Amino acid sequence: MRRLGVGVIGVGYWGRNHVRVLSELRRADVVAVCDVDASRAREVAEMFRVPAYYTDSGDLLDNDDVEAVTICTWSTVLAEEARKALKAGKHVLVEKPMARNWREASELVEIAEREDLVLAVGFVERFNPGVNEVRKLINEGELGDVVILSAKRLSRWPRRHGDVGVLKDLAIHDIDLSRFLLGEEPRSVFASIGRLKRMDLDDHAFVVLGFPSGCTSFIEANWLTPRKKRELRVTGSEAIVTLDYLSQRVIIEREDGAYEPTVKWREPLKLELEHFVDSVLNGKTPIASGRDGLMALRICDLALASSRKGQVVSLAGEL
Repeated sequence: MRRLGVGVIGVGYWGRNHVRVLSELRRADVVAVCDVDASRAREVAEMFRVPAYYTDSGDLLDNDDVEAVTICTWSTVLAEEARKALKAGKHVLVEKPMARNWREASELVEIAEREDLVLAVGFVERFNPGVNEVRKLINEGELGDVVILSAKRLSRWPRRHGDVGVLKDLAIHDIDLSRFLLGEEPRSVFASIGRLKRMDLDDHAFVVLGFPSGCTSFIEANWLTPRKKRELRVTGSEAIVTLDYLSQRVIIEREDGAYEPTVKWREPLKLELEHFVDSVLNGKTPIASGRDGLMALRICDLALASSRKGQVVSLAGEL
C-alpha cells in the first residue's frame, strides 16, 4: 500500500494535533517535524516516533522523504512557509487563514496550479459530520427555500498567542461555510469589527453576507464571551435546523415537531487529514482548496473595508 511521507511545520498546540492524527493514518508516514523551538520539535518527534526534527523549515523541505507538508505556524508567516514548500515541489495543507491577505493567497494558488501540486486550506469545519448533515438537508430541499444562516463562534481570548484578529481567526470559518453550504458566492458584505480588550487585534466581529439567491448570512464572532459557543442556525421556508459544531448535534424543527437525525461523531481533523492524504495520493482536488481559502480571505479583506467605511461593500467583480 502506497504511503505518503508527510512533514509538519509548526508543532505548537494545533501542529501537535496534526502530528498525532497523521501518525494514526494508515496511508501516511510522519517523516519529519519542524519548529523554531528546538526543545518542542524534539519533544514532539520523540513522543510520536518521528525520525527527523528540524528548527529550519528549509532543512525539512530538503528531506527527500517529505512529499507533502501541513503548515501550522503563526498566521502571519503561513503564506511564506507555504510558498517555500510549493517551490520545493511539496504538496501543501496550510492552516487558515492561509495568508495575511488575499494577494498573498492568490500567489500561492498560482504557484500550486502552475506546478500541479495539491494546495488545501485548513477549513476543518467542512469535515464536521454535523455540517455535512446540514448541507445534505439543504441540497435535498428538506428545509425548503433557505432564507437565513446565523452563526455564532464565541469564546474568551484563546490561551495561545495570536497574530491575527478574530475575523481571520474565527469568523473566517463561517464565511467559508456560508459559501460551502449555499453553493454560491456572496454579492455584498457589511461588517462591524472592533477592538475592546487590546489595541492591536480585533476581538469582536459581526459580518452580514448577502447572496444572489436572496439568502442572508449573519456571522458573529468574538473573544469576549465567558462561555464557548459554536452554533449554526439555518432557517428555511419548510424547516429550521440548528447545529452545535462541538457536539455535532443536529436538530430539525418542522410544523409537526422537532427531531434529531442520527449523526455519528467523528473527529473533523482526522477526516480532513485523511482527505488531504487521499487527495495527494490520487491526484484529486481537495474539498477545501486553495481557491476556497483565497475566496474566504478576499471576503475577510472586504469585510474589513466595510467596517472602516461603515457601509455595504459590493462583491460584484471582486470574487
